[in-house]
Amino acid sequence: MSERRSLPGKFVWFEHSSTDSKKAQAFYAEVLGWKIRAFPMGSATYDMIFTGESLDTMIGGFGAPPRAGERSRWISSVSVEDVDAAAQAAKECGGTILAAPWDLPGIARSARIADPHGAEMVLFKRTTGDLPDSPAAKPGQFFWNELHTPDPTSALGFYEKVIGFSHREVGGPENSYFVVSKNGIDRGGVTSQPPRGIAPHWLPYVFVDDPDAATTRARALGGTILVGPADIPDIGRFGVLGDPTGAMLAVMKPLPMRK
Repeated sequence: MSERRSLPGKFVWFEHSSTDSKKAQAFYAEVLGWKIRAFPMGSATYDMIFTGESLDTMIGGFGAPPRAGERSRWISSVSVEDVDAAAQAAKECGGTILAAPWDLPGIARSARIADPHGAEMVLFKRTTGDLPDSPAAKPGQFFWNELHTPDPTSALGFYEKVIGFSHREVGGPENSYFVVSKNGIDRGGVTSQPPRGIAPHWLPYVFVDDPDAATTRARALGGTILVGPADIPDIGRFGVLGDPTGAMLAVMKPLPMRK
């Protein structure tokens, strides 16, 4: 197995938060083929998401239900060099510390923040280092993350200071899109085109072989199709869905990368 080390800027964990995690688990098992296993966490258990049988296929979990008034959602965790310093930078740059830095003994140190427009994420430093990047995504795996915000310019400045992301603009003036990177590796995107009526958020992308089939299954199982399925020229085919609890994610089959 490759030696594990910290990979700052990589999105390393995705947690689903809703008032009906069992309904969500059944939905994703059918739509994406995920396997759910309960792991002991002290006196309680935590439901982990696997795309296969081995431990290295564990990609996320189902967390505590949202507080009263909060929507069901996916919460992304990003690897950072120093959780406490990143949380302090978020506060100094106009963000909010939603959960102060805390330790998960033997696992990680983390903190939950929101950027100045309210998009939230978890700052995360794993005790044993992060799993190495895969050469290519496999079905069921998260492989991209996309910030939907009304002000990309200020958001890019915020995440540059907090996470250390650099960025470059792609597309034209009519559909401007920014790719964020860390240490020369692309980690996600930023767009000013959130779905109507939806608060700013990070939208995780899952690799699927057939976005049309996945969205058809999602609709049949009580999900909502918010976008697509549609083609993005030179990128791939995708769709954005809401699960039966209201949490959103995107499914996509990207085109092979050109060298």
